[in-house]
Amino acid sequence: DDLDPEGHHRCRFGLWYHGPAQQVLREQPSFSAIESEHVRLHRLAARVLGEAATGDQVRVSDYDQLIACSTQLRLELETLRHEIETALRDRDALTGAFGRVEILPALREAGELVRREVQQACVAFMDLDHFKEVNDSHGHRVGDQVLAGAVQYVTSHLRSYDRVFRYGGDEFLMLLPAAHVEVAARLIERLRAGLATTTLAVDEAGRPLRMTASFGLTPLEPDVSAEECMDRADKALLLAKAAGRNRLIRWDPSVTTSRLESQATAQALEVRAGRISRG
Repeated sequence: DDLDPEGHHRCRFGLWYHGPAQQVLREQPSFSAIESEHVRLHRLAARVLGEAATGDQVRVSDYDQLIACSTQLRLELETLRHEIETALRDRDALTGAFGRVEILPALREAGELVRREVQQACVAFMDLDHFKEVNDSHGHRVGDQVLAGAVQYVTSHLRSYDRVFRYGGDEFLMLLPAAHVEVAARLIERLRAGLATTTLAVDEAGRPLRMTASFGLTPLEPDVSAEECMDRADKALLLAKAAGRNRLIRWDPSVTTSRLESQATAQALEVRAGRISRG
């Protein structure tokens, strides 16, 4: 197998690397680099083994390349291990979404690409509608299952490079790179419609629990800070909730003085004062 051109698929490491259970690892940047280094290692090993099999002396240069490649592969694996540990540390333990501390660095990185005209990107807030009623009626255990189910649905229906962050409670932020606002709006509308018909958990009697969600969307703009973009998406979310929930509202500066925003702002002030639930 070591002399076979496809030997890198058959060794124990290759079976692990190409196994179906490794999809989560493929999200890590260093994962693809490991494959090319692993293939190169096998080819160098086959060359050394071929020389040894014919009784010829193994060339020092070939052996040195083999050792250097092996060292590089170990470095790539160590990088992957570090990335996994970092991802686990920064993930929300309940839902698996990225933690709040990761939001601003991710938005600033995406914003820099927008400023350099490499790509467009959008930010969206998602808030589950009437989530407090789930906790009040079924308890926090079932509420936690609903949150986890919602994030699982969203992440499984987003693109592989989109990211979901838990902002707090039942509110989540989504970063949608490589998408202008029309593409992002279509993507979120599909999420919104699908989420409303998906069983997120079951209650004590085994009955399915479904929930709708409200969304606020804004594009990242080259001359607007990450904090301001988040604020715009949050205002759009408040408008969506004030307008009746279970809908997507795009941020629009022309409606900042509208009656809906006044109503939403008043509700937000009550939320932040701790008098009512945001859900």
